[in-house]
Amino acid sequence: MRYLLAILIGRLVRVAVRLVRPGGGSALPGLVLSKIAPGLLAKVLGSFEHGLVIITGSAGKSTTTKMTVAIVRAHGLSVFTNPSTANIEQGFYSSILERANLRAEVAGDIAILEMDEAHAAAIVKRVKPRFATILNVLEDQLDRFEDPAFVRRDLAIVGESATEGVVLNADDQNIIWMLADSVGMNNVSWFGLSENVLSSGRSGLGTAPTYLPKLDRPESQTTAIAVHELDLGVVINDGEPIQITLPNRGLHFAVDAVAALETSQRLLSGKFDSELAVQTLNSLPPVFARGEIKEVNGESVEFILVQNPASFQLNLDNLASNTEQIMLAIGTDVHDPSWLWSVDLANLSHADVVTGFNVAEAALLLAYHEIPVGKVIEDLDEALQSFFSLPKPRIGHKTVIFSADSMRRTRRALGFTDPEDVDR
Repeated sequence: MRYLLAILIGRLVRVAVRLVRPGGGSALPGLVLSKIAPGLLAKVLGSFEHGLVIITGSAGKSTTTKMTVAIVRAHGLSVFTNPSTANIEQGFYSSILERANLRAEVAGDIAILEMDEAHAAAIVKRVKPRFATILNVLEDQLDRFEDPAFVRRDLAIVGESATEGVVLNADDQNIIWMLADSVGMNNVSWFGLSENVLSSGRSGLGTAPTYLPKLDRPESQTTAIAVHELDLGVVINDGEPIQITLPNRGLHFAVDAVAALETSQRLLSGKFDSELAVQTLNSLPPVFARGEIKEVNGESVEFILVQNPASFQLNLDNLASNTEQIMLAIGTDVHDPSWLWSVDLANLSHADVVTGFNVAEAALLLAYHEIPVGKVIEDLDEALQSFFSLPKPRIGHKTVIFSADSMRRTRRALGFTDPEDVDR
């Protein structure tokens, strides 16, 4: 009963926050709990029979984690995870509040969590993961990670802490260099794209430069051999090709899928059933806001989250050419909007509405590139009302492209409060 009072206080805070802000409350309760019960996280994460699995890297964590969790659950294991995608320490405490009983016990066979790179490096000093999957290093949040080498350092700490194995991206030179510089990373396997698949992408994978000589690409155990729209062909351990239907368009989602398959087969070992994994992925919806399609005012709307130059580029590259209605919302999370200018906007035909905290910078960017803009509206709620009052598109659906801050505000404004209520 050591943590009884802490759990009760955390739940009271969560209720209070949600009364004020429906759909919110995932951050503050976890922060409070972390302050009054700092040892709880290590206790819970160290309690699962099949251990802790960390999925980290600059991008793709949420989708890879959702895919891995779904596959592992399909094989009969009960999984503790963080479906809200809150991937920093206070978010894990919030996830514990959601699932723990009053004795601070969380039911489950295994924990599979997506983690921010820096937070993961701190957490593994208190509790060791059984496996770690490290996805990539992108130029992301330059106010936190001024150089890719800093990200490699944190990711190496995570990989070196894994007690049974590490799953790495064979197509990211930063990851290859991270392993080359490591002194304690063992039992490594790789996932990746075949050369013809990698070359088919208009902008590649957008991985950050290493400023170091190029190292040989390692052989990947799980490899994407063909990608067309949502269709993905994969080979696992030189076996027969398997066919998967992705929940999203783009090479980055193909990478997430092969990362999830390699992670799952490592975790499940001889119990891994590739046919069951395929069935699971074929029916799995995307993570919310990552190509999610929802109904608003009786019509379909696609929501696309962009968080850094690579994700913005890759999502724009896969934007349907006949997209009639587009809203662009760049929020407070883009601390340095100068990175927007590094993105090739050739595939963005227009924007009906531009909004968000960085509305002026976004509108200037589009004007410079002579991309037609309908309305520039600073207030997000007003912008949403204007955009959704537009007549229904003749072809396809409305599309909202937003950064993380605008995504959270948009979902809250539209009443999308359940992170697992997502359609394919």
